[in-house]
Amino acid sequence: MSCEFVGKAQLSHLSNTIGKMSLPVKMANYDPNWPKLFEKEKNLILGAIGHVIVRTEHIGSTAVPGLGAKPIVDILVAVNHLSDAKTCIEPLKRIGYKYKPRLEADIPERRFFGKGAPPKEQHYHLHMVELMSDFWERHLLFRDYLRTHPEAAQEYQKLKKQLAAKYGRNREGYTDAKTPFIESVVAKARAENKGSSTYPAPPQGLYPHNTRS
Repeated sequence: MSCEFVGKAQLSHLSNTIGKMSLPVKMANYDPNWPKLFEKEKNLILGAIGHVIVRTEHIGSTAVPGLGAKPIVDILVAVNHLSDAKTCIEPLKRIGYKYKPRLEADIPERRFFGKGAPPKEQHYHLHMVELMSDFWERHLLFRDYLRTHPEAAQEYQKLKKQLAAKYGRNREGYTDAKTPFIESVVAKARAENKGSSTYPAPPQGLYPHNTRS
């Protein structure tokens, strides 16, 4: 999604890159059940680690009405301190979430958990970050811009279908190719929300540019 504070790996969280070659990228039409799945899973997560959660949000393409997506429900969980994640590993494991620390090499400000084995099970990604962190702000900026600008959402959907057909199993290539569009949307969203207390600009120099995706 070039903003001066954006890293490709950070903004392209939906790729869940396992390697350069993986399963084919498959797009599904928008499913009105996705928000319901999020709410159900949100309640389950709150029951397990609600004592450390500050806010929970549905992010990614499944959070944008009418937008086709890979059928993965992305959940953004905010905590006061990233170190709180250590106490969440076992409670989340009990409700089916597997902690994946190796992804922190690309995104050190996030703790990532996955649940479900598609196609037999619904797939969930849980992204745990500090409230109002750069990761938190940018993902909400992107989601909310697409929610309030249907033409941008449709443009994104068209782009994703084209790239899925072009890159096939090359998920890293697919993710990299989406990045310029995502960066442009975040820049537009930041400009529209300049001065907003909901999306304050990150302090200069706090979030180094990440060039890896």
